[in-house]
Amino acid sequence: QSALSHRTWCRFLDSASIVPALLSIFHEQELAETIHDTNGHGYLATFVGKNGRLVILRVHSHGLVTIDLQCYEDDNTAQLDNLLNALEKKLKVLLNDNVARIKKLPALVRGAKVDRYWPTADGRLVEYDVDEVVYEEDSAYQNIKILHSQQYGNILVLDGDVNLAESDLAYTQAITGSGKENYAGKEVLILGGGDGGILAELVKQKPKMITMVEISFMVIDGCKMHMRKTCGNTLDTLRGDCYQILIEDCVPLLKKYVQEGRTFDYVINDLTAIPISTAPEEDSMWEFLRLILDLSIRVLHPKGKYFTQGNSVNLTEALSLYEEQLEKLSCPVEFRKEVVCVPSYLEQWVFYTAWKK
Repeated sequence: QSALSHRTWCRFLDSASIVPALLSIFHEQELAETIHDTNGHGYLATFVGKNGRLVILRVHSHGLVTIDLQCYEDDNTAQLDNLLNALEKKLKVLLNDNVARIKKLPALVRGAKVDRYWPTADGRLVEYDVDEVVYEEDSAYQNIKILHSQQYGNILVLDGDVNLAESDLAYTQAITGSGKENYAGKEVLILGGGDGGILAELVKQKPKMITMVEISFMVIDGCKMHMRKTCGNTLDTLRGDCYQILIEDCVPLLKKYVQEGRTFDYVINDLTAIPISTAPEEDSMWEFLRLILDLSIRVLHPKGKYFTQGNSVNLTEALSLYEEQLEKLSCPVEFRKEVVCVPSYLEQWVFYTAWKK
């Protein structure tokens, strides 16, 4: 069984005189009260009902009051709603003009079969409308989940990070040049991209050859079964008329391409936020990221373009650090960035385009 946690909070102009009125509300519900010692830091009490409901009342000395109601999922929903509505209504009557703000929050569901809560890149908690885990496996590199969302379709989640949903064509368009590039007859290198979204979009433009390098076959295997709206049938085989999928670490392969003097018209870096490699050459993530960047630019044609995702637009410090890496490459580059709304991310996302000076 899962548990629900309903939360109400308000900020009083004068909290000291309001505790007795709040206590009367819970006593009417036949909740047994236990007062806890806070060493002079406000007021804390818990209330337990016969049906196992738990209420936590916290009155902070600076005026913030929080009320948490915890219960089981199969508890009487209508009764709970009536209790919460009555509580909010009575609070407003009791407090009159002595309250700055009052707000009832949706319930948090704990211990549910399907976890609906995932953090954004900038640390905000988001509740998704997921109702099923359609795929979950642990590879040698990461935990792989594909969740079904009523709004976004199936969502690929790697090590707890939302990567891509079937609704996220905006991501694929942004990381391939936002429709401004002509891939016909071109040589393209994709780093990562195991969901198949980039590959599926680019094969439509009849490139000369796309080489996609993905370290985990299990990501491909899950996506070809459960992300069909994103990848189409491109992941059904590792080789097509104009593409090949290599299941290996991209770092040794990039080094091999550098030694051979091989170049690509486009290099698209679709690795996860923390790149995955079997043997990173540096302990620092930023050093490893710079290694990927440096090798990618070295295999880029002099007139070619390099595309990659950045991060949330709110993470200005991380974006600045990334741009510093672009300035430290062995081959000087120029770059521009674009901010795009990716539906399932629920935040604005930054994408970069770089080219040789």
